[in-house]
Amino acid sequence: MPKPDPRVLARTAGNYLKEHPEEIVRALRSALGLRASIPMDALRYLAREFVPDNKKAPKDIVIEAAPPGVRVAATVDAMGTPLRASLILHIEEIDISLTEMRIGVRIEGLTLTVLGDSSSPLAGLLKSGALDLSKPGNLVAFMPKRPPMLVEAKDDRLTLDLMKVPKLAENPKVRRYLSIALPVASVRAIRTKDDHLDVHLKANLGGLPQAIAAARQTV
Repeated sequence: MPKPDPRVLARTAGNYLKEHPEEIVRALRSALGLRASIPMDALRYLAREFVPDNKKAPKDIVIEAAPPGVRVAATVDAMGTPLRASLILHIEEIDISLTEMRIGVRIEGLTLTVLGDSSSPLAGLLKSGALDLSKPGNLVAFMPKRPPMLVEAKDDRLTLDLMKVPKLAENPKVRRYLSIALPVASVRAIRTKDDHLDVHLKANLGGLPQAIAAARQTV
């Protein structure tokens, strides 16, 4: 995966704001409402620029707002079967601490379309309608190699713990930033609106002394 260059990201963001000055006003208005409003264009840019260009990586990624969720579509290779996958992702649970980053998501409207004339077992199951795509969590639960961050899968819900990703859990900067931010702010909800991803925050000014103490310890 290409490593992001902060200078390139800053230049790209600056050019985007020049073309869309209304985003500055929206960002200020969102900040007053304790929200971070991220244009969906930013997510599309990241997917376009930083998804690895190899055989196993998703192709032709589409990211759209489907309020309050996010519609994602991509061409993928699943067990040697080329598929066009589409779904709407709803983020329904967020629980972040120094030891866990749990995110509960609900998958709606999953479709898997076989591309070409594949005759693999998976293609046969999909074409026959034998797989219940309304409960993708149950299908994921039977995956032989589940990613470590997937801690629960049932019906139409998946629960992820990003702290199960070693590179994230073992990164001292992540723990340092969390120890400063968590006493004063937490993520209440993540929803889409008007082609933006809005991160709703909850402030706790009572935790300010703890945040200051944590900041001093990291200096």
